[in-house]
Amino acid sequence: MVWSVVRRFDQPQTYKHFVKSCHVIDGDGDVGTLREVRVVSGLPAATSRERHVLSFRVVGGEHRLANYRSVTTLHPEAEGRTVVVESYVVDVPAGNTRDDTRVFVDTIIRCNLQSLARTAENLAKRPGAAK
Repeated sequence: MVWSVVRRFDQPQTYKHFVKSCHVIDGDGDVGTLREVRVVSGLPAATSRERHVLSFRVVGGEHRLANYRSVTTLHPEAEGRTVVVESYVVDVPAGNTRDDTRVFVDTIIRCNLQSLARTAENLAKRPGAAK
């Protein structure tokens, strides 16, 4: 039941009482959607523009990345290019150093982002692909 409320990016006022209204500027409510939120009077703000981002948390499995949480954001730039940023938080496993853990995770993320770039470039080369 909770997820059915929280995942409605277009209706934060359903449970966020400081939100007066929400208007979707671009998108369909899924990841990447841009909304403008108007807040109730009396707060030190009037509006907030917010982008729906992709996030996940590792909750189990056979690995050493305890409490791994990741957020992926896309930042459009000139000439149709997009910069993808994946930020993360993870506990350092016993027997590893902070630097060891960071290098390991950064390497995995770099490989994944390189693969994402190749995949997106290949999709863009297809006839009729959206630019």
